[in-house]
Amino acid sequence: MRDDATVVALVEQARTGDKAAWDRIVERYAPLVWSICQRHRLSDADAEDVGANVWLRLVERLETLREPAALPGWLVTTTRNECLVLLRGKQKQVPVEHERLPEPDIGTGIDLDEALVAQERHVVLRTAFAELSEKCRRLLSMLFDDPPTSYTDIAAQLGMPIGGVGPNRMRCLEQLRRRPVVAALLAQTAGRR
Repeated sequence: MRDDATVVALVEQARTGDKAAWDRIVERYAPLVWSICQRHRLSDADAEDVGANVWLRLVERLETLREPAALPGWLVTTTRNECLVLLRGKQKQVPVEHERLPEPDIGTGIDLDEALVAQERHVVLRTAFAELSEKCRRLLSMLFDDPPTSYTDIAAQLGMPIGGVGPNRMRCLEQLRRRPVVAALLAQTAGRR
């Protein structure tokens, strides 16, 4: 995913001042920034401060970003650094009743590289899902609800026979797999095995 043409295009457009490109970058990567803040056990307010600092750093440094495709990794590194700066600053404060701040959970839990890959997979799937027909989006959404909607309810809501739910589900999933972004992801995943 390091050579993701979409990321490169968004960075190039944002460099020219395209507000829509900036918005798409933030929308695409805000969950990644937030998840890193959560791994460092930041409060919501501190996570918002870190997020604001990360986006400010990106505005300041976007022109000098040598590899536009490396934006996700840059965001991971910058977010991690901002979290650590914030936590170090809090440790310098005088503790009340000799209480210490908890150490961030940095060395354990999910590997940041794995989290980045998972986030990029979610972005690919959301992009491909948005390209499906309304009927397929509704059908798959109902099937993946928590808890899943029953075939009887799906058939009633979509106006199809109950025996048509399964075959339609298979057709919709096949359409999703054939989307170029998903096909590329599947090929890349198969290449790693």
